[in-house]
Amino acid sequence: MKISAREVLGAATPAARLGLVRAIIGGYTLYYLNKRRNMFRRVNRTDPALFKPVGPCRVLTKPIPPNIADRLNDATMVSTALFTLGSGHRVVGKAHAALLLWTLSYRNSWSMIFHSDNTLVLHTLVLGAARSADAVSLDSLAGRARPEPHPRYGWPLQLMNAASTLTYLLAGIAKVVGPSGWGWAKGDGLRRQVAMDGIRKEVYGSRAEPTAYKLYPYRGLFTAFAVGSLALELLAPLGLLNRRLGRIWAVNTFGMHWGIKVIMGIRFRYQLSGISFVPWFDLDRLPQLLLFWRR
Repeated sequence: MKISAREVLGAATPAARLGLVRAIIGGYTLYYLNKRRNMFRRVNRTDPALFKPVGPCRVLTKPIPPNIADRLNDATMVSTALFTLGSGHRVVGKAHAALLLWTLSYRNSWSMIFHSDNTLVLHTLVLGAARSADAVSLDSLAGRARPEPHPRYGWPLQLMNAASTLTYLLAGIAKVVGPSGWGWAKGDGLRRQVAMDGIRKEVYGSRAEPTAYKLYPYRGLFTAFAVGSLALELLAPLGLLNRRLGRIWAVNTFGMHWGIKVIMGIRFRYQLSGISFVPWFDLDRLPQLLLFWRR
């Protein structure tokens, strides 16, 4: 495997590649927030005794008035739309990243912490700070010359991928430093986790996934699942050293999340959509590939 410093540090990259990633992630965020708008309003009116601030919300000693919280959510929606379109990015990009960080942190301050939101926020922080609207944006239609490929459009993608791999690396480390240690790879812990998840759902009126019942008797299968997931997590940073290896990792990790969904019904929505992994791929080449396939 050939490792290139240009790949690691960010080679000269077309501006359109970064712009497409911004537009896709922004579009997903707009859909995600709009679908939960009414839920956010209910959360803002939850019993103040249940408020346990996390992240930047730790500056609060009590919840902010619900109407103000609603307006902040609305502001986040507006900034998301402008961010997706690439309008006024120098200001909007940073404002949107800050608002999204606040909105999701405030929502997580009322209930369990949805760690799957972290990668979306980290990706948005990078895109908001980078020049991700120099192409594929309203800003790029303002009569400016088309920018040449440059590392300034490559390092943000590499940084986003680094943020992604770090979250999986931490998950893998948490497994091996836990009570089971490296014995977690035997699969017994994973098998018990699937069983306990199914029992909890049945007890509280939900329904365990039928696939979990079918697979539970096969201990060897859970050993394979455990070894595979541990390898994907602990070896994730290696994908930063070579783009082809990184893409292989991304595709397999995407499949792992769908496996979790099928067996346990747990939805890591950003990852299941595949959008979490788009920074690994050369999206600007899609029109050429589609034309080639058509011919």
